[in-house]
Amino acid sequence: MLIVASVAAPPSASAGIFGRHAKSAAAVSKDYIAEIQRAIDEQRLYDAGQLLDRALLTGDKDPHLVLLGGRLALARGRFLDAVNDFKRIDQDPALKGDALEGEGISLSLLGRSDDAVAILKQAVAAKPTAWRAWNALGSEYDARRRWAEADAAYERAITESDRAPIALNNRGYSRMLQGRLEDAIKDFVEALGKKPGMAEARNNLRLAMAMSGEYDRALAGAPQADEAATLNNAGFAAMMRGDYQAAEDLLQRAMTAKGEYYARAATNLQLARTLQAESKRPSEPAKPQP
Repeated sequence: MLIVASVAAPPSASAGIFGRHAKSAAAVSKDYIAEIQRAIDEQRLYDAGQLLDRALLTGDKDPHLVLLGGRLALARGRFLDAVNDFKRIDQDPALKGDALEGEGISLSLLGRSDDAVAILKQAVAAKPTAWRAWNALGSEYDARRRWAEADAAYERAITESDRAPIALNNRGYSRMLQGRLEDAIKDFVEALGKKPGMAEARNNLRLAMAMSGEYDRALAGAPQADEAATLNNAGFAAMMRGDYQAAEDLLQRAMTAKGEYYARAATNLQLARTLQAESKRPSEPAKPQP
């Protein structure tokens, strides 16, 4: 998912790296810091790295640059480096909430779940508007099947982010896990309305429709390149619903669409047949208790 863009554009001509009224060469302008953050947000990670390196070469000690270094490491998937950067500034009064948010998300992605929850709770206590921290907490609560807490965390993430697509998608996935398929579908549709190219929400929407038994809707409009995977996912959803005949049909179609051996669909097909056979076995009478 990382995007490498063209060479970075030069910093804002109005301020440059240094503030217009900077007293020393160590004062990086707010505009320049905002430009680095914008590059990270837009996944122009090469650009962001170039801009950040240029600022650091001046010898600037602004903790905002450390925060941006952590966010860039996080975006690049260098989670341990990100944790170390965020830890350097997580007690800075001005940046505490942001640093703890990044630290908690990085710990979550490292699989250090208990540590992540503790830090994320500190993050939202320090900065209640830290929607990414709320979003990450929702994911951690999902993993624990603590649905009420997950719902509350996602609600805060959605409210504080002005209904960011990623938060809507994640709440939809949580609701899908809970079997609340109609609610899940609404979240995925809203996420796609805000970000039509969001592949995760599109795939989740198809899966939720299939889990609702709406196989035709789940398959409609799928790109030909994704046809086999879409059929496989729909077949898996049908199997989980206990709709074994539909599962068999969809998984067979997935293997045909693949045009070569499709191990995942073949495994799912075998599992569907096993589950169907087991569902037809008469249950054994309970043994009398002595």
